Amino acid sequence: MTEPILLFGWGNPSRGDDALGPLFIERIEALNLPGVECLTDFQLQVEHALDLENRERILFIDASIKAEAPFRHSRLLPARDASFSTHAITPESVMQVYVDLHDDDPPPCYQLAIRGEQFELGEPLTANARANLDAALQWTLAWLARKES
Repeated sequence: MTEPILLFGWGNPSRGDDALGPLFIERIEALNLPGVECLTDFQLQVEHALDLENRERILFIDASIKAEAPFRHSRLLPARDASFSTHAITPESVMQVYVDLHDDDPPPCYQLAIRGEQFELGEPLTANARANLDAALQWTLAWLARKES
């Protein structure tokens, strides 16, 4: 059964703060929230467009060196960007693949970009990233309780 809300985090747990997406998903999954499905991967790919099917809303979660601390939340729109033909693609490109497959708009999609600082292979999660993760988790619990963005 497809749950109405999908939380999709991605990143590489071996690359310092790039682990924020998978760690976020790990923490949310431990709560066993009704109506919420959690997915994680190392990167987004075109096949993930199928994961958007039959959802009410989707939240994509990733680490970001560009986001202001603790995180940035934004509404996403489908877009065929430069990542469309690469190995790893953006959430907007995943949404565009959904449009191309279904000739219809995807469910409402949002991105939670959690501020990270260090992304080197073998580095641990930084203290600031851990604090940003905690703030993002608290915000998400409130977001899940609301029916809209």
